Amino acid sequence: MANDWILDVLADLRAFARKNGLSQTAEQLDDATLIAAVELASEKGRAPDRPAKHAGTAGLAY
Repeated sequence: MANDWILDVLADLRAFARKNGLSQTAEQLDDATLIAAVELASEKGRAPDRPAKHAGTAGLAY
């Protein structure tokens, strides 16, 4: 649980990428999120948690 914050960070990065037209980056972040969730789950011996409610709330870059 202590490292689950990384899933929120990846979700925010993915949302930023999508909002700014970085579709390939967003796809790679999808993969990274799945990999991180699996690694965290195997490390803790549990199933991955659902994404955080605020995940994907990154704003636009100016």
